[in-house]
Amino acid sequence: MTEIQFRVRYAETDQMGVVYHANYLVWMEMGRVEMCRSLGVSYRDMEAEGVLLIVAEANCRYMAPARYDDEVSVMTKVKRSTTRLLEFEYAISSVESGRKLAVGVTTHIFCNRELRPSRLPERYRNAFGLV
Repeated sequence: MTEIQFRVRYAETDQMGVVYHANYLVWMEMGRVEMCRSLGVSYRDMEAEGVLLIVAEANCRYMAPARYDDEVSVMTKVKRSTTRLLEFEYAISSVESGRKLAVGVTTHIFCNRELRPSRLPERYRNAFGLV
């Protein structure tokens, strides 16, 4: 499990003063990229080698609002991994109160440069818990 923390930027809020719902998906991406990096896998390097991680499904359950300048934590973990897909699970919380703001899951399919499904190359399998 990996954690990132950051402050909500003013541009992420809507007219009601709360974080616009789509930004939670951006935060999940931030958590996912950092988790991969912590596992020794760079998105940039994978893509340069022709391995793309395409979002097939995204789900977010909102529980409480975040507001401008709140400090937020995104906890990310690999929920499921196969040679064809990865599923990540997220918990987004307020650092100050510990209150859970949202939970989510994203499912990703490995594809080649032609956007056709492919298998994860051997060199990355260990990082994602595949033998």
